[in-house]
Amino acid sequence: MFLSVFDMFKVGIGPSSSHTMGPMVAAGMFLDLLRASPFEPAGVQARLHGSLAFTGVGHATDRATLLGLAGFLPATFDAPKAEAALEAMKIEKAVRPKGLPSLRLDPASDIMFDYGPALPGHANGMVLMATDAQGDVILQQTYYSIGGGFVVTAENMANGTATGDMAPYPNEFNSAAELLALCAAQDKSIAEIKRENELSRRSAAELDKGMVQLWEVMTTCIDRGLERDGILPGGLNVKRRAKGIYDALLAERGLNMSAPHTINDWMSVYAMAVNEENAAGGQVVTAPTNGAAGVVPATIRYWLDHVPDATTRKIPEFLLTAAAIGGLIKFNASISGAECGCQAEVGSAAAMAAAGLCAVLGGTPLQVENAAEIALEHHLGMTCDPVKGLVQVPCIERNGLGCIKAVSAASLAMRGDGTHLVSLDACVETMRQTGVDMHEKYKETSLGGLAVNVPNC
Repeated sequence: MFLSVFDMFKVGIGPSSSHTMGPMVAAGMFLDLLRASPFEPAGVQARLHGSLAFTGVGHATDRATLLGLAGFLPATFDAPKAEAALEAMKIEKAVRPKGLPSLRLDPASDIMFDYGPALPGHANGMVLMATDAQGDVILQQTYYSIGGGFVVTAENMANGTATGDMAPYPNEFNSAAELLALCAAQDKSIAEIKRENELSRRSAAELDKGMVQLWEVMTTCIDRGLERDGILPGGLNVKRRAKGIYDALLAERGLNMSAPHTINDWMSVYAMAVNEENAAGGQVVTAPTNGAAGVVPATIRYWLDHVPDATTRKIPEFLLTAAAIGGLIKFNASISGAECGCQAEVGSAAAMAAAGLCAVLGGTPLQVENAAEIALEHHLGMTCDPVKGLVQVPCIERNGLGCIKAVSAASLAMRGDGTHLVSLDACVETMRQTGVDMHEKYKETSLGGLAVNVPNC
């Protein structure tokens, strides 16, 4: 399956790609199914299962589903209009999606949380139903939100097909070894190989414009996070910290009072700014998920602001390289916290960021692969245990540390010649196996780890 740079990096909303963006996308798919059906629906309902039920309120899954059934989509999300729509739903107990009649939808009773066993296909499952005038179900579909905003149906999951792009492309590779072989045979970088694949789907102008827009959303998100303070929503009373740290770092500049390790604070503050915005429901770019959205932008921003000779002209090379690595991880393992824990989210993001940074620093394909492996290897086994089901603790700081690991991994790889003992492919397979073995309570259910050992209120 062809995974584009615009699959791995999607503009969306917080706090979660799997639990917010995915359900909204699934609801949009169900509306399309309804529009094409011969039925005359009078109402719609949703039943959330598995991780979507356990952490659904904290991740705004119920809100996202309601808004999706009203016709909202992550890429074009308008927050003021969404709030108005939610208020109207509470009063009217109905939605009016384009191309369909007014449909009954009571936010208090038609979004149901099923805390029993997860559906068989994936931990993030949901069933969307259309009812007739008598309230009987006339059409239903099961969807799985499989990470990073990707959504598949139960049929896709059962027969092994995907909703993605299955057409051939110039440089096909399903492993890092195959990618490196292509680079060696053609004497090209990973970004050049990936760019040729992208150009089989869109023009060079469209590709370049799209990547510029991705970075604009990323860096704007960092700037917003560095300017805002206050308390994050959700009930944990977590204070935004990025602005205070950033202001202090600016004040220390030029005073010759900063220790060398203060550079780590700069990396962390950029990432924390993104993830505080994500936790507040702001606009972010999946990289590859919302919960890990801060690592890649923070690494790029660190490089641009603190590394000599860095230039925005190389950002496409960074993004293409990172997307190639992220696509391999998604194809061979997972980028979903509900499937493999946080190793699949922040671990994948760190691998992508390390690869991208190594590339723009002049690393060879072998060094880039080494950088990705180092970053992922040292996230193996990391659990996903958000306190109160919110993408705040430990998620916000974890992105900062993910950025630091990514930069360290790229630096270590640049110190070598690219040869190393553990291949990226072996590390990805290890991550997959670890995720399979990991207890469900550590996979985005908020039933174990910090989620039960830290007071929730």
